[in-house]
Amino acid sequence: MSRLNVQLNRLRLANPILVASGTFGYAGEMTAFANFSVLGGVIPKTITPQPRAGNPTPRTVETASGMLNSIGLDNDGLEAFISKHLDYLLSLGTAVIANIAGSNADEFVEMAARLSQYDKLAAIELNISCPNVSHGVDYGTDPAKTADVVSKVRAASSLPIIAKLTPNVTNIVQIAQAAADGGADAVSLVNTFQGMAINWRKRKPVLGNIIGGLSGPAIKPLALRMVWQVAKKVQIPIIGVGGISNIDDVMEFLVAGASAVQIGTANFFDPTLATRLVGQLDELLAQEGLQNVSEIVGTLKTP
Repeated sequence: MSRLNVQLNRLRLANPILVASGTFGYAGEMTAFANFSVLGGVIPKTITPQPRAGNPTPRTVETASGMLNSIGLDNDGLEAFISKHLDYLLSLGTAVIANIAGSNADEFVEMAARLSQYDKLAAIELNISCPNVSHGVDYGTDPAKTADVVSKVRAASSLPIIAKLTPNVTNIVQIAQAAADGGADAVSLVNTFQGMAINWRKRKPVLGNIIGGLSGPAIKPLALRMVWQVAKKVQIPIIGVGGISNIDDVMEFLVAGASAVQIGTANFFDPTLATRLVGQLDELLAQEGLQNVSEIVGTLKTP
């Protein structure tokens, strides 16, 4: 399937189908459903410098065409990730992209430097966009802070750097340009939209943290719009994220300007989807007479 090979600056992937952080666990949970070596890459759940217990329950609620989550970056911390999960992840036969979150720039830098000791890692994705912790979007809503944290991580790490951006901003293009200016190899667009659910009979919010992040098919039109806007203005590759649940969704993101995509919420209701999409994408490109997936990226025709 050489026609599926993609190059995101310094990051080369066998194909553009990845699974999004927070939706695939540490991969072992999906062994019964996924052929990992078929995927373009696996992005495990976000890791932080120290263990986090996460937000109070309930943490998830189904919505119309989507899901609200308020997990709160529940994880065992960086050292536990390295000692318990990293060797297994690196044995899967696919690119592994570590997703990290810090409460300040120094924590991002320290984590990136530590992970750079493992040269089999394919890249680092910076989670500067989580809406479910107090500092989660601090670096993803201010262009200066975005450029600052990306540039510092880039200086501290030899690995390719991806900035995962929040849609909860007025101008996503400015933030993406700041990530590019800071030296990001690519940007992931987008993380979840802030939302809430209410039990009106009890006069209470459904989520323990009140506000959560909306994902799933409900956000696809918004994510597509942001990918298209950034692709027109910013000269680094885009990984499209948001509501992808079939091959047509994949193609829409590629045509809008994404060079790769991440499958997220769909993993919860169809954990076999991502691996099936790889074969479907190859077949569709062959039908279109294309030699490489890059030929269709950004080909949207607009007035």
